[in-house]
Parts: sequence; structure tokens; C-alpha cells
Amino acid sequence: MRRFLIFISCLFLSPIISSAIVTPKKNKTIYILSESSVRIKFGAERLSKALSSNGFEISVNKKSSLAKDKNGIYIGIVNDSFFKDLPDSIKVKAATVVKEGFVIFNNKESIFIIGADASGALYGCMDLADKINSNGKLPLNLSVADQPEMVLRGTCIGLQKPDYLPGHDVYEYPYTPESFPWLYDKAQWIRYLDMMVSNRYNSLYLWNGHPFSSLIKLKDYPYALEVSEETFKKNEEIFKFLTTEADKRGIWVIQMFYNIIIPKPFADKHGLKTQDRNRPIMPLIADYTRKSIASFVEKYPNVGLMVALGEAMEGVGQDDIDWFTKTIIPGVKDGLKAAGIKEEPPIVLRAHDTDAPSVMKAALPLYKNLYTENKFNGEALTTYAPRGAWAELNRKLAAIGTINISNVHILANLEPFRYGSADFIQKSVQAMNKIYGAKGLHLYPQSGYWDWPYTADKVAGRELQIDRDWIWYKEWGRYAWNSKRNRTDEINYWGKEIANQYGSDLAGGKAILNAYEESGEISPKLLRRYGITDGNRQTLTLGMLMTQLINPFRYNLFTLMYESEAPEGEMIIEYAEKEWKKQGHIGETPVQIAKEVVEHGKKAVASINEATASVTKDKDEFKRLKNDMYCYDAMANFYAEKVKAALWILRYKYSNKVSDLEQALPFLQKSVNFYADLVKLTNDNYLYANSMQTKQRKIPMRGVDKTFIHWKEMLPVFTTELDHFKHSIDSLKSVNGSIAAKVIPYQTAEVKILSADAKVYKLEKNASIFTDTIAIVKEIAEQIVGLKALGFSKTEQIKNGTEIRFTTPKAVKLMIGFFNEKNPKYLAPPQLEIDASANDYGQSEIKISNGIVINGFPPANVHTYSFAAGTHTLKLAKGACLVLGFIDDKQELRIFNAGLDGRGKDIDWLFE
Repeated sequence: MRRFLIFISCLFLSPIISSAIVTPKKNKTIYILSESSVRIKFGAERLSKALSSNGFEISVNKKSSLAKDKNGIYIGIVNDSFFKDLPDSIKVKAATVVKEGFVIFNNKESIFIIGADASGALYGCMDLADKINSNGKLPLNLSVADQPEMVLRGTCIGLQKPDYLPGHDVYEYPYTPESFPWLYDKAQWIRYLDMMVSNRYNSLYLWNGHPFSSLIKLKDYPYALEVSEETFKKNEEIFKFLTTEADKRGIWVIQMFYNIIIPKPFADKHGLKTQDRNRPIMPLIADYTRKSIASFVEKYPNVGLMVALGEAMEGVGQDDIDWFTKTIIPGVKDGLKAAGIKEEPPIVLRAHDTDAPSVMKAALPLYKNLYTENKFNGEALTTYAPRGAWAELNRKLAAIGTINISNVHILANLEPFRYGSADFIQKSVQAMNKIYGAKGLHLYPQSGYWDWPYTADKVAGRELQIDRDWIWYKEWGRYAWNSKRNRTDEINYWGKEIANQYGSDLAGGKAILNAYEESGEISPKLLRRYGITDGNRQTLTLGMLMTQLINPFRYNLFTLMYESEAPEGEMIIEYAEKEWKKQGHIGETPVQIAKEVVEHGKKAVASINEATASVTKDKDEFKRLKNDMYCYDAMANFYAEKVKAALWILRYKYSNKVSDLEQALPFLQKSVNFYADLVKLTNDNYLYANSMQTKQRKIPMRGVDKTFIHWKEMLPVFTTELDHFKHSIDSLKSVNGSIAAKVIPYQTAEVKILSADAKVYKLEKNASIFTDTIAIVKEIAEQIVGLKALGFSKTEQIKNGTEIRFTTPKAVKLMIGFFNEKNPKYLAPPQLEIDASANDYGQSEIKISNGIVINGFPPANVHTYSFAAGTHTLKLAKGACLVLGFIDDKQELRIFNAGLDGRGKDIDWLFE
């Protein structure tokens, strides 16, 4: 590829006048070649502006060789003939920088900016511009050589919304002005892209379930277009604008899509669902998808693709490999052939809910320009010391030999409060390099991903994320470029940056940085030690129920978070058991974290108060930042007090002493008081806590139709929980210390079974479960005895999955038993971390833990699927499971642990 030097138009500014004294401008000439890269042009423009605003008058000249002008600034690429007359020592130094690297040096009064490539020259221009703007003058002695640590440094924007569009499912958002007015705002795009290049980001990820039906038209499937002709033309225009402007700034646009999602018009025409995780690969859908990708690549050959094989199609398995190698890659190749392009555009394989190493092994012989991407701490930020299976997977991806990208995803435990811990972020990027072997960063917004471009702040006209969270983008970008910066220097650097932001002195800037860093430890520590999941089904800042703390397995505890995304340590239930048994503790403990987060909150508040008097600029935003520090403090105290109460309550599980429950009561009362403080702090300052306001939200409460999205909605829940606990204590004392929850058997709902392969039987001890084995019921919860269960072939369940067809005259719940053991032969329970449809029927939460035991099998947890009156077909994925029968949808379900695993009694009833 030819590499050229360029020049830019000169910029003339009026003389700077101050107090009637005119300061004469100094002259500088930027030398360039007539043919150019748009990236170098953009860099030279930035440099010219910096010089002009700091007292220089800029002129330009075209040169094919070095001029003898001592006032010249020469911008180019290392192997251009323009620099052939430079001293060998300089040429050797310039030749050492790698992709996107640069050198800057001066020879007498001339300045040379030499990039390893066009992006390197761009970054060299920006580096010098930053130095000029920071110091207010042109440095006298320049000897700089720099290059990025991360090969890919990208940010993400989701074309998603907080709730579903009418008639659509999760991730299904066509590109329209009605849904995404900001998408068509060119001025806003320029601001965002300028932010990116200023922070040295070189990739922009656009996330959407199925973007093709908004961006291309297919001759064979014209009805698949999901937008109007007018909108389609707008989409073409804005996509061309975006990719062109991004390229000027050295930014590669990457369009992400999920598999397998089809557009609604296509689905309706063929009588299909837009999404069906358990649907096998269909030739019709494969053909449509392949042609969509081919058309997209032909139309936008310089746009990369990110492929999510999991979530919308069945996870790990041969289907993933086949879809990638027989549909997606052939589609890309078809598009290249049609466009007459030989160079392969990059494809990023998202290692989510798929066996990425196996997929890559099959794909690399077919296509070479592949990348992998994997989450850093799941859908949260929990630790800069990941370990265990998750770290091993990332190392395995890095060892493939292609670039592995670390994805800082969703940040469900941080939203909506501000986050800017430079220390935590720097250590996280270091971990990506050292522990994961990753060479790329894929960064989500700090909060409000589903509500881009707005924050959750209750501000007139809404506040933009790019404004509020400037420090989030700046910190990750700085350390993705170089994570090995000296910590003392970084405190001074960020202190100055923050001081400039708020018009304070350096001491004030450092105090604000300290507030960011103290508060920045709170949410990561809370989630990794007390949480249910690293996924966005939990909104940490809204709090947790007591049952979620004392019985986390009931809520489908995602154990990988504790095993890999946290330092070695103990859960609350483990700590309580060891305390009772007088056993030693290991690693980070719940009690330790309770103390630490309270101290972090206290220090954050003290530091932000210390800085207040020095703030002279952007006072309204500082006030909101200050309020966030108080929110972090109240949240830390809420959790700390509730955990103290939980440990006394768990002690009662072993001691049966009501006095232990009485010990817990004042701590639980304090936690509610601190939560009330949190409500006051957020009531007039935030619109919501979580930007995803759909049924995927589960912890602390199920978020349906935008309910339980604000702290004021949760305070009555926690108050009721406290009152119920007080009543339970009184009841226990009145019956001499023991009380049991009343057993209410579930009543069978009469439905008509349409599945010919299903055997109806009465659910009871010694009942035969499967049609092809001798397995029988060994133990069973009293509540489900007598239901009309359905028996299927275990062999067929493992091979092909389970299909249940039925007709019901009224709304019902279907009870399904999932064996409580990870085994490919058992149907995996609903898991929102990997399957966005895992709560479409209200099935994600365990209703009866350890509710039935089959001889030769582990205990099974019971979930329920809700159906309205009518005819239905429920398709379950491959793996053995128990179909335990139907009950009336209106019958009250008391969630509990039947305890048939032999691990202890259920005490959730204390709060329900």
C-alpha cells in the first residue's frame, strides 16, 4: 500500500489582544505532499489548530523532499522518500515503532513527526498538539517515541432501548428516526468521534440484534426490509457519513449482530418466530442470512463484523460451528467476490455462550482475518485480579494466535452512579495484558447502555453520557494505550485533569480523584462478595433481599463470579457455616468487605467535601458528582448492616435459637434506615437505577413494564421484609422457638396434552419418571405430590430436546425440574447470563429448591413456565429434565427450599 505525506490548509487567526497589548505571532510552516491519507490530514488539522490558538501563524507548503526551513514541521510515514535524507540514527529510531506508533523530534528548530503508518502519523500530530495545549507553548526539545499497547482500543454504542418495541423481542430494534433520533445527528457523531480520537480509540462497535434489515435490500428477499424507503435512504446516508468520518480519525467501525435473529416481516411471511433459541438451522434462514451478509460486505467493505453465535441460538454445539463456517464466512466471501475485493475484512467472534476455541479451529482454515472477544468481568466490574476458569478461557483464546479482545461489558453493578477510579481501571487493563493475554479493549458506556446517549440523571433536557462520563472514556483510553504508567505521575496527571474540569486547584483535583478511587472500590467489592450474578439481571445499586443473601442458590447463583471474577474468598452462607463449625476462614470474607466498603464510603465523602470549596467551574455537575459519593456511602452502609443481620440469621439455621434472630434485628433496621437515606439522595436526582427495564431484570425484583427501576419503589419492599421478620420472631417466641411454614399442596390444572410421546403419570414416591429407564421418585416435596406429570424418553431428551404441546382453557403454570448438577446430559436451567429469552415465561427463578430426588440422579430444582389460555408448544433444549405437571396460574406459589439435598432447612419463610 502506498504511503504519502500530506499538507493542510493554513489557518489564520486574529492577533491575540490583551489589555491593549498586541503579542506578535510566530511563524511555522507545515510541510506535506499533495497526495495524502485522510488520517494524516486530520492529524495535521488538529496540530494546526493547537498552534494557531497558542500564538502561531501557520502556513503550508508542498514538498517532495526536506526543505531547509528551520521553522518547518514535517509530517510523514517512516518509509516515505520524504525522509530519506534524515540522519541514520533518526531513521533507525523511527523504524522501531510498530503499528500506530510514531516518533517526534526536532533538528535545530525543525520538527519531524514520523508515523509507522497513517494512524501513527495522526497520533503523533495529536500528541504534539496535546503538549502545546497543555503547556501553552511549543516544546523546545522534542524526543518522543510512542506506540500503543493494545492493538484494538474500542468503545461501544448500543442501538438498543430500555424496553421492547411493540411486536418485537429482545435486541430487535430497526434503525429508525423514531427509535434512535440521535443516530441521524451528524454534529453529535462528530463530537463523539472527536472524543474517541482524542483518547486514542481506534474502533467503534455498533450493537444491534439484526442490523441488516435496516441497511441493505435483497433482491431475493425484498420483504425482509424492516424500514421505510425514506428511512432506508437516511440509514445509507448516515452510515456512509459515520464510516467516512471515523476513517479520518483512524477508527474502524464494527457492526455487531446476534444469531439467529430474523426481521419481523421475514418471520411473519414464513410463519416463523424472529427468535427461537432451540430452532435447528433452517435452509431458508441460512440462505437469507448468507445473502444479507454478502450484500452488507459488498456495500460496506471497510466495515468489520462482530458475530455473537450464542444467546439467540442454542449455545455450545455443532450448530455454532456450522453457522459460522457454512453461513457467515461464506456470506462474507460472497460479498468480497461481488465487490472485487481480495483483502479480507476482519470478523470478530464473540466468545459468549459458544465454544469459541472449537469454532476458531474450524474457521481459521477458511478465513484468516479473525479476532476473538470475551468479557472481562462478565457484565460488571468486579476485580482486576481475575482467575480460575474464566482466566483460563481468555488465555486459551489468546493462545490461538489471533488477537483476543477484553470486553468491559454493561457494568450492571456500577449504573447509574459516576465512576472514575483511575487506579482500578489501570490495574484492570494490566490484568487484561498479564492474566488474559488480551491485546484489545472493547469498552461499554459506564452506565445507561440501553438508554444511549442519555444518562439517568434527572436533568432538564437530559444529560449526555459523553459529557458526564468524560473521565470513564479518558481513563480506559489512556491505559489501553499504555497501562504501565507510574502511579505517582498518574495521580498528578489526573489531579490536573480533574482540576481543569472543575476549575479547582491541584489539591482539589487530587481530592476529587481520591473520592473517585475510594468510591470505585465499593460496587466491585459488594457484587463479588454478596451478589447473585455478574450479569445485568441484577441491579446492585437497588439493593438485595435478605433471601438473596441467605439463600442465593434459589436465585440461580452464578458461581463463576465467585470462582473467577473475585479474589479467593467466601460467600455469606459459607462464612456462616464455618463460623458455626468453628472452622478457619479463607481469603476475602463477607465481614471484611462489610468493613472495607463502609470505610471507602467514609473516605469518598470526606474527599469530595474537601474539594468543594475549590470548585469554580461546572458547579452543577460537581454537585451531582458529590451527591453520587453520598449515594455510594449510603449504599455501602445499607449492605454492610444487612450482611451483619444475615450472618446472625444464618446462625439461627444451625442453633434454632430465637435470640440469634433478635441479634439480627437492629442490623436489619439500620440497613433499612440507610436505604431510606439512599432514596432521599436519589429521588430528585435520578430517573432510574437500571437502563434495562424489561423482564430480564431479576435481582432484587423482577423488572416488568418498567417497574422496580427506582430506589423509592424498593424501600416499601425492604420495609415489608423488616416487618415480616419482626412478626416471624414474635411468632417463634409465642410457640417456644419453633415454627414451620404451612404446607399448601398444589392442585392439578386440567389441560389437554397433544404430545403423542408423553406418558401421563401421578407424581408420587416410587413413580417411574422416564419412558425408557427404571428411574423412580425417591424423595419429593409435599406440595407437588399428586400432580399429573409427563414422562418422556430420556434418550430422546438428550438427543433432540423436549417438546410439550398442550391446550388449556385457562392460564396455567407448567412445572419443570432441572437437575442440580452441571452435566451435558442434563438440561441446563434458564440462565439470563447467556440467554436473553430465559425469562420469557417467568421461568428463570427457582420456585422449589431441591424439590424432588430421582434415584441415580442429583436433586432437581423446580421452575415454572406461565401460559395464557390457548394452544401452546414449549420447546426445551437438549438434556434430560422432569416435566412435573400443570397448576392453576392463580394458585399462590410460596418459593422455598425443600431441603431434599440434605444440606439444611429452609428459613426463607422468616421474610415471606
